[in-house]
Amino acid sequence: MDLVIRGADIYDGRGGAPYKGDVGVSGGRIAAVGTVDVKGAEEIDASGLALMPGIIDSHTHFDAQITWDPWCTPSPALGVTSVLIGNCGFTIAPCKAPDRDLIMKNLVQVEGMSLDVLRSGIAWDFETFPEYLDMLEARGSALNVGAFLGHSSLRTYVMGDAATERAANDDEIAEMARLVRAAMAAGAVGFATSTAPQHNGWGGVPMPSRLADARELETLVTAMGEDGQGVFMLTKGNTTDVPYLETVAAKSGRPVMIAALLHNPTNPEGTFKDLAAVAAARANGRELWGQVSCCPLYMDFSLKSAYPLEGLTAWKPAMEASGEALKAVYASEAFRQAVKDELSGPAGVRLFNGEWDKIEVTETARPENRAYDQKKVAGLAEAAGKHPLDWMLDLAISEDLDTLFMAELLNTDEDAVGRMMQDPNASVALSDAGAHLTFFCDAGFGLHLMGHWSRDLGKLTLEQATHELTAKPAAIYRIPERGEIKEGFHADLLLFDPKTVGRGPKRRVHDLPGGAPRLTTDAVGVEGVWVNGVRVADAKGPVIADDRETLPGRVLRAFGS
Repeated sequence: MDLVIRGADIYDGRGGAPYKGDVGVSGGRIAAVGTVDVKGAEEIDASGLALMPGIIDSHTHFDAQITWDPWCTPSPALGVTSVLIGNCGFTIAPCKAPDRDLIMKNLVQVEGMSLDVLRSGIAWDFETFPEYLDMLEARGSALNVGAFLGHSSLRTYVMGDAATERAANDDEIAEMARLVRAAMAAGAVGFATSTAPQHNGWGGVPMPSRLADARELETLVTAMGEDGQGVFMLTKGNTTDVPYLETVAAKSGRPVMIAALLHNPTNPEGTFKDLAAVAAARANGRELWGQVSCCPLYMDFSLKSAYPLEGLTAWKPAMEASGEALKAVYASEAFRQAVKDELSGPAGVRLFNGEWDKIEVTETARPENRAYDQKKVAGLAEAAGKHPLDWMLDLAISEDLDTLFMAELLNTDEDAVGRMMQDPNASVALSDAGAHLTFFCDAGFGLHLMGHWSRDLGKLTLEQATHELTAKPAAIYRIPERGEIKEGFHADLLLFDPKTVGRGPKRRVHDLPGGAPRLTTDAVGVEGVWVNGVRVADAKGPVIADDRETLPGRVLRAFGS
């Protein structure tokens, strides 16, 4: 026996009551559960601790980062053992060499990434999606990785510049469908797209997937499911409501994962109506899921890239400019009035709907403005006798757009979020790990679910919370032999202290290529994390392998029906 963890309270992932016992690991798999009589090469006394399957993070954007950082920092130390990448269809494969810069620029805009980091970090040892999976397998990773084929990259690969200009023609749809089939044969977990209006690429141009019509979308999802496999994942917009997605599920015969269902205080019943529609579809025999988050969406930003406001149509001129030209846009009265007019209209699915009391000045750039730090824009603007938009733009311009702000955007009503998580048609995810690195870090969402929501607030039992993070996503995405502590299953394990488990405060580090900054958070109460029986983290943090050949993760390429 390679490893024996003794005397733990075992949460096996299936949602039942915990039981005290031992777990033995041999050859990367769970060899025994209950009482293990043989001695392990490594023995761990887990008295007073809990043992569960490793967390499956089903909504990440590590597609680029994993090519230079096979540890997918910081996820392993936060209890994650498997990740799904390619969500929303924002991928780097397939990609022809002439399109690489455009693909990277789109990620800068839509996923809050650094162009310098992407240019210096991505290893472009592939062109097609199957070649991308082969590259990941050859390079190795600390975590198990499953990948969606991404619609926006697929459209760009087939249509070139026209991908952001129009719907596809018959020949282009046929070629995309052929590539979808090839990706599924190579081991894609499914097909992912976005129709969300806030998803804009470089220069404020809609991401390519937003130009697809219903015929294209339905053809590609049907191609995905032809062999009885695959999950269709999308971030929905106004053109893809839940009843429409029920028809897509009916035509394809495949599950549909709908993101991102976040509570918006300006439309407080919107998410619950979506979940009710999901329930109605499930009653009709269609497998739909609503993807929800257990984290409040707080986002750090500057006016150099004001992601929270980029869902506004009137903000587009700002997305098309930079430097002095961008400051000129912000100074324009016409621009300001257009933004104010749009914000005064009906609330939409956009991130920001004019709640100025939820935008804070985090850090000013000039000493004379330090008195503004940690104060709300609404109050500062009122004291100055200005509209909050004018006050914020004036401050940013005066500081050469270096002012840092923080927005409390969505999921801030804990009663509402608790209701969402308890809905049987919901799946807790949406960490966005690997994206928005300078804006927020929710990679520790699983620890937050177990600590804050289960232990502190009692919204879920710990057995319910661990099921939500393990066996449930394994079943939804048809990931075999993972997500449970069960003999014969892969030994993806998380050992933790239920009295203290949680995530620490956010902090800024400079460890991206070129020393660029990102936000991170540390685990609290985590004692050990194992991927396929190999320890990747302990109580002090990540256990970094000496070389790629010893990395224990696997590329997930075989899924159930």
